[in-house]
Amino acid sequence: MKRRSFIKLFFVIVLGVNTFAQKSEFRIIENNAFVVGEKLTFDVKYGFVTAGVAEFSVPKITRLAGRNVYNVEFKVNTVPAFDPFYKVRDRYETYIDIEGLFPWRFEQHIREGGYTRDFSAFFDQRKGKAKTSEGSYDIPKYVNDIVSAFYYARTLDLSKIKQGETIRLENFYKNKVYPLDVVYKGKEKVTVSAGTFDCIILEPIVKEGGLFKSDGNIVIWLTDDNLKIPVKVKTKILIGSIDAELTGYSGLAGTLKAKVGK
Repeated sequence: MKRRSFIKLFFVIVLGVNTFAQKSEFRIIENNAFVVGEKLTFDVKYGFVTAGVAEFSVPKITRLAGRNVYNVEFKVNTVPAFDPFYKVRDRYETYIDIEGLFPWRFEQHIREGGYTRDFSAFFDQRKGKAKTSEGSYDIPKYVNDIVSAFYYARTLDLSKIKQGETIRLENFYKNKVYPLDVVYKGKEKVTVSAGTFDCIILEPIVKEGGLFKSDGNIVIWLTDDNLKIPVKVKTKILIGSIDAELTGYSGLAGTLKAKVGK
């Protein structure tokens, strides 16, 4: 009996230590905002003209660096009628840790007019290194790329934030870590093709590595609920501005409570 009790105690201790080690390796963030299968579609407008379509999606869960990760994609293409003026075929891809909501890998493939750029980085979050085709660079723990930063921000509890307050993140791009400050601008009701929504307004101050070749001022309207899906994005560029407005959504993590007149 004593031997059996000792063996049982031994396995309890070993399993307990292993469980603690696995849970304590990285942070654990509660995520009620998005799940695998989510798809959000947008019309991209230049002035009054619908110039393109964009899509955020979480098509699958896969394994990377021994961890379960969300494969997240962002694509933006100009419509055929706009291609002769300025053809765009951009694709971003990031792999976000399911438990910790930080990236392990980021890819950027830009095709805008005559401009082409392909960039990728593996974020070794254990060793604090970003490994790219151009070299290896020091990174702080939980550093983001521009897409993973957006999905992480969706999970934050902003119920007590005050207008003008800043959420401080860090964004790695090319060969450097940049500050990524996100300013809370207040609330507003917004109407787009997908409906009318109560929204919160965020303004990310993007220094480098934004979702368009010409980095600039960005304002994002997110639903004022747990999902925080983007309803509208306004990006100022060198000439004018580009607006992306929500046209459809599917595979959401829960009820879209911010929608008005459902």
